[in-house]
Amino acid sequence: MKLKAAVLRKSGLPRPYAESRPLAIETIEIPPPAEGEAIVAIKAASLCHSDLSVVNGDRAWPMPIVPGHEAAGIVEEVGSGVHSVKPGDHVALIFLTQCGECEHCIEGRPSLCARGTQANREGRLLTGGPRLRLGDMAVHHHMGLSAFAEYALVSEKSLVKIPEDLPFVEASLFGCAVMCGAGTALYSAGIRPGQSVAVFGLGGVGLAAVLGAVTAGAGRIIAIDPSEAKLALARSIGATECVNADSVRPAEAIRELTRGGVDHAIDASSSVEGFSQAFEATRRGGSTVTTSLTPPSQTFSFPVARIVAEARTIKGSYIGTCVPGRDIPAFIQLYRQGRMPVDKLVTRSLKLDQINEAFDALSEAKVVRQVVVF
Repeated sequence: MKLKAAVLRKSGLPRPYAESRPLAIETIEIPPPAEGEAIVAIKAASLCHSDLSVVNGDRAWPMPIVPGHEAAGIVEEVGSGVHSVKPGDHVALIFLTQCGECEHCIEGRPSLCARGTQANREGRLLTGGPRLRLGDMAVHHHMGLSAFAEYALVSEKSLVKIPEDLPFVEASLFGCAVMCGAGTALYSAGIRPGQSVAVFGLGGVGLAAVLGAVTAGAGRIIAIDPSEAKLALARSIGATECVNADSVRPAEAIRELTRGGVDHAIDASSSVEGFSQAFEATRRGGSTVTTSLTPPSQTFSFPVARIVAEARTIKGSYIGTCVPGRDIPAFIQLYRQGRMPVDKLVTRSLKLDQINEAFDALSEAKVVRQVVVF
């Protein structure tokens, strides 16, 4: 099958991307689905900061590659042995395929799937590859999906069925932003009713963390970002207080507001400084949970004695510690009940040929979620 896709041949090209054009819309080819695979017609694919890290070179990926890991669509064709989905099913795409067989999957922690992680890092599918072709050249898969394309060849285990009446634009956010953000609040942080939480960084994941904190019944939800527009959006979806990160030192402001710090701080800032401020904003006995994937060269240090003397907890959260087959349907149900207004996170829709300009807007932090609609 031949299809149009956004192909990245080289990362780290200079901004503005509208001029350097790192992503080229090209015709690539995919084979029929092999055993355990499916072809999905992509209907909506959202731009995430993790996609930007591929384009700007913050995180190394094999090249060339078709980025895109947050999407929804319709199953077009399935290979042999596929039983969980069939042609015509509406699906959300999951960026970490869970093999179901490694020690982490067996333990009920599919967000740590070893085989799925290895396949992602190598730019292939769990079932093999790379399987994308551009003429005689192999093109790598991004996170097992490569969703900035008209169609995606994926493992069956990268798909979760969704209701057919759920709009694709909103549906695209459930496979990444909602799981990573709301899941972090509910599962990784484990917020309990009445507790206080500060969320640093109000992109799609951070705002979804605000939604998760509301769902968890947090008593105080403090949103931190340098953008007044994003702070206003956070307040509209449940933040009780807002702190402009450009006006004050956030940690100092939060400790003053709360008389000592919050029970939980969630870092979705994608920066070491954001994580540092989140750590300093938590009270004695509190937890700091980060979803940020900063460049591997960036490090953070602190006196180890503080972890013991102040009974602090520092955690990383990948996919919000979610079980996609369980949690995506649950989050969708909350959305349909009006209790998790994910649609408010969508800044705008666009076409595939506008993708370079969209990455400029994302890199300038002017938007929350931009969704490519096919």
